[in-house]
Amino acid sequence: MSSIQKFSGFPTGKSRMIKVPAAFFSELLPAIDDLAELKVTLYFFWALYQQEEEYRYVLLREVLSDARFLHGIDPDPDRASEQVKAALERAVERGTLLRTTVDGVDGEETLYLMNTPRGRAALQAIQTGQFEVGSREAPVVLLGEPTNLFTLYEQNIGPLTPLIGDILRQAERDYPLAWIKEAIQIAVEQNKRSWKYIEAILRRWQAEGKDSGTTKQPTQADRYRYIQGKYADHVEY
Repeated sequence: MSSIQKFSGFPTGKSRMIKVPAAFFSELLPAIDDLAELKVTLYFFWALYQQEEEYRYVLLREVLSDARFLHGIDPDPDRASEQVKAALERAVERGTLLRTTVDGVDGEETLYLMNTPRGRAALQAIQTGQFEVGSREAPVVLLGEPTNLFTLYEQNIGPLTPLIGDILRQAERDYPLAWIKEAIQIAVEQNKRSWKYIEAILRRWQAEGKDSGTTKQPTQADRYRYIQGKYADHVEY
């Protein structure tokens, strides 16, 4: 008789969706040969996606205190904890996750981020001391940019419609806020006040790299490159 635990099926109606990058299926999934590492990787997509802060992270103790997740790794809590730690080590070694340590209110904390442009920018913020100690529930609170993106868009690009609001919220999930602010600045300077133009700049930085999330004053040659080549079709002139 089968011992597989039956799944009753996904519920009817709208369900909350978790976005997973296509590169996970094309690159990571074929390479991951350890079930615990696979579960940890998917767990991080879920845990980070539901956060709303500019810099998103998961603490080691948060993972190890998730009894339901640990039970899915191994019914024995001690064995499960060791397997999760080993899986996290594999994910860091593979390059899926980034890891660092910080000083929390109860001592040193191990912190993990996804290896994305936002994650790399967050890691740089931590390494340069741009964080402060928070409460017991959130021992580390990174210091984000104070500027409201919606206000910045309205002041420089155009009216904030519901559709633009959704686009900006998604952009905050996909790119560091500093990148978006600088791309808006470039759009204003070039008198190309449209989201398509801004998005083309952000996509180029994401594809080709941009100093791990730091900003620098772009040159005229830089600005010219943003609207040329394979991203030219995404720019509204």
